Amino acid sequence: MGTEEEQDVARQRFDVADAAPLLLDAQGVVRSWTRDAERLLAYTPAEVVGTKVAGLLAAEDAARVPELVERCRRDGGWAGLLTAQRKGGRPVRLMVRITPAVEPGGAALWLVLLSDMAAGARGWDMSRTVLEQMVTGSPVGIAIVDADLRCVWSNAALEQFGGGSARERLGRRLAEIQPGIDSESIETQMRRVLESGRPVVGYEHVGQVRSAPHRETAHMMSFTRLDDEQGHPMGVYYTVVDVTERHRARQRLALLDRAGEHIGRTLDIVRTAQELADVAVPGFADFVCVDLLESVLRGAEPPAGPPADPGRVPLRRAGHQSVNAGVPEAVVEIGEVAAYVAGSPPIRSLSTGRSWREEQLDPLAKEWATDIPGGRTATFLELGLHSVIIVPIRARGISLGVTSFFRRRRQEPFDEDDLSLAEDLVSRAAVCVDNARRYTRERNAALVLQRSLLPHRLPEQNAVEVAAYYRPADELTGLGGDWYDLIPLSGARVALVVGEVPGHGIDAAAAMGRLRTAVRTLAALDLPPEEVLAHLDDLVARTGREEGGEPDGPQGADVQVAGAGCVYVVYDPVDGQCTMAAAGHPAPAVVLPDGSVSFVDLPQGPPLGAAGPPFEAVELALAEGSTLALHTDGLLAHEDEGRAVGADRDRLRRALERVAPSLDLRCRAVVDALIPDRPDDDVALLMAHTRLLGADQVADWDLPADPAIVADARKEAARQLAEWGLDELAFTTELVVSELVTNAIRHAEGPIRLRLIRERALICEVSDGGATAPHLRHPRTTDEGGRGLLLVSQFTQRWGTRFVPEGKVIWAEQSLTDPPA
Repeated sequence: MGTEEEQDVARQRFDVADAAPLLLDAQGVVRSWTRDAERLLAYTPAEVVGTKVAGLLAAEDAARVPELVERCRRDGGWAGLLTAQRKGGRPVRLMVRITPAVEPGGAALWLVLLSDMAAGARGWDMSRTVLEQMVTGSPVGIAIVDADLRCVWSNAALEQFGGGSARERLGRRLAEIQPGIDSESIETQMRRVLESGRPVVGYEHVGQVRSAPHRETAHMMSFTRLDDEQGHPMGVYYTVVDVTERHRARQRLALLDRAGEHIGRTLDIVRTAQELADVAVPGFADFVCVDLLESVLRGAEPPAGPPADPGRVPLRRAGHQSVNAGVPEAVVEIGEVAAYVAGSPPIRSLSTGRSWREEQLDPLAKEWATDIPGGRTATFLELGLHSVIIVPIRARGISLGVTSFFRRRRQEPFDEDDLSLAEDLVSRAAVCVDNARRYTRERNAALVLQRSLLPHRLPEQNAVEVAAYYRPADELTGLGGDWYDLIPLSGARVALVVGEVPGHGIDAAAAMGRLRTAVRTLAALDLPPEEVLAHLDDLVARTGREEGGEPDGPQGADVQVAGAGCVYVVYDPVDGQCTMAAAGHPAPAVVLPDGSVSFVDLPQGPPLGAAGPPFEAVELALAEGSTLALHTDGLLAHEDEGRAVGADRDRLRRALERVAPSLDLRCRAVVDALIPDRPDDDVALLMAHTRLLGADQVADWDLPADPAIVADARKEAARQLAEWGLDELAFTTELVVSELVTNAIRHAEGPIRLRLIRERALICEVSDGGATAPHLRHPRTTDEGGRGLLLVSQFTQRWGTRFVPEGKVIWAEQSLTDPPA
């Protein structure tokens, strides 16, 4: 075959322009070299024919020749890129096509076509016939419109998107071809391409077409301008690819991402249920309702297995949302009981744990809820609901409730893909709902513990007006190691206590409860403040040693108690005297009646259990109307650790100087002014506004140590009761006075003093200089004495002994609201 013939054959068989052909034999030896090949690589036929083609290639590609020969034999040819060495050494990047050829006589030859890539060759320039085969047989929809945007040509693949055949499209605009489609936005893209000449690639059109009624479809479109030989725009060539599944998959992923971002942002069950409904509307459904078991809303563990009585399943509406304002589709309001008919789809889904889908609801069927407040009922037609998916909310294999998804505006019914998406959505929300339920259960338990550890209502008494505020660092449980207390004492006095245990949370709260109980027990002994702290210090140290020696004991129990702080204050409303002592705790502040604020100069004892010098007490007189502010060190906490303590006291002073309508509001305002909503440390503040008993509420007498004075003491007591209008208590009071004064004369020494106090109770006190506490005896029938204290205990509400620096006081109280018969 001659050189010219070979070139003609190549052009006829492959419709290739600007390609340089050559022939190789089976061993890769050049058998024919054309003028085009000479022009491309600058070698003459004499220099090339008879040599190995590998000698024309760059070293890297020359090494590939054996591999390429083998592939040509196996596959019947090869096409790709190679680098040749032009005469003179310059590399030339070539597009190479190798195909078998037959020489007369039957010798095996290979036809090689070379195209210069560096010279701007476009590769294969196909003929009209080849191009028509490509566009008409393409699975991609292709069309051409003229400069007036009228269709002049389209392929068969475009018919799958609606609009009729290619013949029916000719001469028509897009709005005429496919009414209802958003033709305006598509033609806007076409005009932009006609004007600018810049193609638009990847334009996504979302809408509905006649071929898929009531179903949202998505198409990816690309637009390219066509120019004539003079460069004038002739029209637009565009392609259409159905990307509906990709669009829907992207929508599903976006919805699930949104669910992950917005559902479960809090540990509130109802809010989590509402977040589920909010996420699903309007992207997935037009109306969503979430119903949860009542036990779940309480935080309790839901029962495993199907309900015992399917007709009485305790469901409540926890959340709902609609595309319509006011959620008109809801026949049950949030918080109300959602009682569904036995055997209805929601009950079946709840019982079986399986989802349920209905593409087309019976329009005349009634909504499944029953026993609706107000008797409201409606058919699905009246509600406008036509398609539904019901998915049980399940976590750890247990049903917590059901979620119902309805379509209303969107005419496309729910399909299997929608059911899968709804199940994914609800399964994610179910974890959040269960976490919120478990948190609610733990928080409820913690609140019960807190109520048992902290006084939810301080005792009523007349010594002080009191207010308290507590802000824990652990906002989830609401528990911490700080505490406060008010303990009524004998003689109308009160003990004010504020303390703190290191740490936060339930461990610190448990340790705090132990200390608070110990303080109340010690307070019942009526000990001075410094002795109360000394006994408490011994208890903490002993507890630390005992628990520290138990290898299997609770870890950190001793650490939680050791290092605790406490301030203990005793206030006497009779004379306004206040005695206090502190163990590793800030001194109280005093707000005087004129509004000025000072801090008590209180010696600081060591923290409880830390071992150190004895505790010291101070005593001061408080004017009536003064306010004591006892607080934990969290109230003085601040971010700048380098700031002096005096600066924190100045901030507290300014906060205490502010006036508020009530003591409760003032207490809250002080904490709000100094502490953020989420403090780093627990904070407790106890404020006590002091009162004094009037002179007409106290009567006292100094008595000589003479048995004859007992009768006079009884008479004076009876006279005082008559002045107070308490004649009904005269007999009991005379008995108590007689027994207590007689005991003091008989067994004690030093001056004897009788005092009556009229407060919430009638208090009778007899003090003497003795240091021995009397004991209640149970005498035999034959004993002549020993019945005095027994009679006192029987006729009074309570009695006891307290020690004072001058000796002791024996006291007894009688109720003024319920006097003994």
